[in-house]
Amino acid sequence: MAKIPDRVKRLTKRSRVLALATSSKNGEPNVVPIWFGKVLSGDEFLLMANFMKKTIKNIEVNPKVAISVWRTRGADEGYQLKGNARIETSGKVFDDGVKWVKGEEPWLNPRAAVIVKVNSVYITTPGPEAGSKIC
Repeated sequence: MAKIPDRVKRLTKRSRVLALATSSKNGEPNVVPIWFGKVLSGDEFLLMANFMKKTIKNIEVNPKVAISVWRTRGADEGYQLKGNARIETSGKVFDDGVKWVKGEEPWLNPRAAVIVKVNSVYITTPGPEAGSKIC
């Protein structure tokens, strides 16, 4: 698995919205905006599922996912993290995630924690390095 670089961790903390891409068993793509996503450990990323009905179904049959994190407005920077996702609906990670979401948006009711074991990271920043694998 890939260790998530510090520059990706820093950017994730500053980004308000992330994108999560999944695919069905038959290869139909699905991309959703995510408000609650953060680095969980050196090689894991946490996304809290508040509305992800199709996304959860896709992960259950095809765990391969991609996360896009970016920042614009004069400081363009972006990365894509690829890996395998698993769903947790109980336990410490899920409970901590629910507290995090409820602390910011009390009206939301998280359904699950999506934990992505990152196996590669790519640069999506515009420029000559775009598409380069960094780990």
